[in-house]
Amino acid sequence: MSKILITGATGFIATPLIRTLREKGHILSGTTRKTGVFSGTNGIPLHKVPEISENTDWSNIISGAEVIIHLAARVHIMKDQSRNPMEAFRCVNTLGTQALALQAANAGIKRFIFLSSAKVAGEISPLGGFKESGPISPNDPYSISKYEAEQELLKIAQRSSMEVVIIRPPLVYGPNVKGNFLSLLKLAKRNYPLPLNSINNKRSLIFVDNLTDAITKAVDHPKAANKIFFLSDEENLSTTELINKISRAFGTKARIFNIPQKYLILLGKITGNTEIIKRLTQTLTVDSTRIKSDLNWSPPFQSDVGIEKTVNWYNGSLLEKHGLER
Repeated sequence: MSKILITGATGFIATPLIRTLREKGHILSGTTRKTGVFSGTNGIPLHKVPEISENTDWSNIISGAEVIIHLAARVHIMKDQSRNPMEAFRCVNTLGTQALALQAANAGIKRFIFLSSAKVAGEISPLGGFKESGPISPNDPYSISKYEAEQELLKIAQRSSMEVVIIRPPLVYGPNVKGNFLSLLKLAKRNYPLPLNSINNKRSLIFVDNLTDAITKAVDHPKAANKIFFLSDEENLSTTELINKISRAFGTKARIFNIPQKYLILLGKITGNTEIIKRLTQTLTVDSTRIKSDLNWSPPFQSDVGIEKTVNWYNGSLLEKHGLER
């Protein structure tokens, strides 16, 4: 049993993580940016942290904690309107993380778990997927800021007694998901014809309950100390396979037709959706061998189960939106 502080404790990943950690008997507290919110999932106490930067004072918040799970971040934004996106991402994800970790090390925190991203390794993976020992190629402000934070954390671990665990998930999905996966849910629900049959890619994904299971394992496993881990569901999926699975969970058959991929890419350029098309067509897989070996971890849920749970949440949210009973 550990006393754990979770930053970003009202977010998409934190909600199921809190439930899992509570089931293990851990004592939890969290942080939030939300005004007027003083307790989170399962009633855990929350501290208000309006902004995360190099100037944030964490002294009262981390007092008494033994482990910090740092989920709070400036997340990837498809069409960023910031005047200087790199500066904005560094402020929160790099300098803000560094400041928290330095204060945590000085306060005697035992372990610092950092949620990074598979994107720090790049956008297109080699055969066999990204590995922890492989080259690094972050290529946008979000992934660069996450990689820089990783480097600062490893330096702090070398200079202090605080252990660091870095987790690099691919796209995370599950109830309350947003972003590209939510867009796919909407398209599949409406059963629009989709020109995706020519795509021959593979993508690693991770169901949020699989990710929270791994984070929970990393809280106290001795072999997690000062390690970096890629992780994913057992099954890598092409975009077409993912759409088919989502449609089946909705009880429909996907309407997918063929347009040569080069025309899809051209369409993305014309419509200003190049980044979306890239994510639909490129291959990004990760190798989970290290976390399976070192932590004796394997994802407890198959992707079919994760997708079904996500679709059930989406259907339920539609019913609530229209004021209908489930």
